[in-house]
Amino acid sequence: MKRTETKQLPILEKDRKWHLIDLSGQILGRAVTGIAGLLIGKTKIVYAPHTDCGDYVVAINAGKIKVTGQKLQNKKFYHHTGYPSGLRQINLGEVMESDPTKVIRLAVLGMLPKDKLRNQRIKRLKVFADQNHIYSEKFKS
Repeated sequence: MKRTETKQLPILEKDRKWHLIDLSGQILGRAVTGIAGLLIGKTKIVYAPHTDCGDYVVAINAGKIKVTGQKLQNKKFYHHTGYPSGLRQINLGEVMESDPTKVIRLAVLGMLPKDKLRNQRIKRLKVFADQNHIYSEKFKS
């Protein structure tokens, strides 16, 4: 019996596309799942879970994103300082006021697979609090 092999197509940097996503008025979880799918490359024909075939994503207007329910007051972010009784917490509303790009980045990071490609994928995400960004030359047609 002849053995068949699956051919792997090389993923080149020139094959990566740039996507501009406007987050104003969108719901946080629904917008972030789409961003994570683009970073992973699930929409491509050459997608394989062990390859990094995702695209670049520029997300603008992160400060205008919506959340449902009472998440602004009730959702907490935790971190530990490393010292005894050093558990700190901050709610979503306070993080949105100080740095709305951090909320998007943390949400996308939580939706990416926990593997060796995670750091490479999150580096292709560019988040901006307003509509001014430095990647405008990538979207000129």
